[in-house]
Amino acid sequence: MKRIAILTSGGDSPGMNSAIRSVVRYALSHGVSVTGVSHGYQGLVDKNFTELDRRDVSNIINLGGTFLKTARSEEFLKRAGREKAYKNMTESGIEGFIVIGGNGSYKGALVFNREYDFPAVGIPATIDNDIAGTQETLGFDTALNTAMDAIDKIRDTAYSMDRIFLVEVMGRESGAIAVHSALAGGAEDVIIPEIKQDMDSILEKVKQGRKSGKKSWIIVVAEGSGKTGIMVEELRKYIDDVRVTVIGHIQRGGSPSAFDRILGARMGSAAVDALLRGKRHHAVGWRNDAPVVYPLKDAVEYKRENFSQFIKLIQILT
Repeated sequence: MKRIAILTSGGDSPGMNSAIRSVVRYALSHGVSVTGVSHGYQGLVDKNFTELDRRDVSNIINLGGTFLKTARSEEFLKRAGREKAYKNMTESGIEGFIVIGGNGSYKGALVFNREYDFPAVGIPATIDNDIAGTQETLGFDTALNTAMDAIDKIRDTAYSMDRIFLVEVMGRESGAIAVHSALAGGAEDVIIPEIKQDMDSILEKVKQGRKSGKKSWIIVVAEGSGKTGIMVEELRKYIDDVRVTVIGHIQRGGSPSAFDRILGARMGSAAVDALLRGKRHHAVGWRNDAPVVYPLKDAVEYKRENFSQFIKLIQILT
């Protein structure tokens, strides 16, 4: 293999640039040229290609977002769009590609691989930490620390003014950020989409806590649970001073943590090695403090975590 392509797809996450840098420099050290694809799969369709050298990826390891830009491509979802992408890559001498992204990005790579038998390796990058087969995804650690920092700041006001705060964090289908930030931030409770929780029991705990002298309270809510508005309405039936803070997209941005930078570097080199070893439809994961390579089809299955022990611990500790 003499030339590979690299692209970032779907939502951005901190650490993507570290992985790009690693792929480019590691591949070049093995005599393999690297083509950068701008704006994800749409860049494959539009032939938005750039030859990358070592200097092109200088001074990006500390930056959030993605140097290559990202997008969601409706055109690539159609057979005609994928056919254009295949033609563009073969005409450019590209013999395999690495996609950095989440579950949707992986599904696109898997479909493309099955249609054209074109080598593809995925690097998991999503703040939701919901890719099967890997303990960590790029960006999760940074997003978690961002959420925890916000909770720490909100707690100052909650305590000072005897307020109850609902803090909504990102996580459309995954409660990973919510659960981990609630435990790390000392929140009193957490609501996530994976577990059906009794709203009445949460409300009762808040009321009893207020009666016993506990005036401030923080409940972390994953956006995908759809419970923020419901909780506000119910709480305000009994308590006037209830506030909502939606942390939002700041969880996606910012300089990646040391862990995410290291993860990107390790996964990037492992992805190049996988292609050079003849892996054609695989993903890179992180298990037991080391990168692993496993079938891409196993990675597109939704990662189901048992958060019940986390929630129980959060409730006991608070």
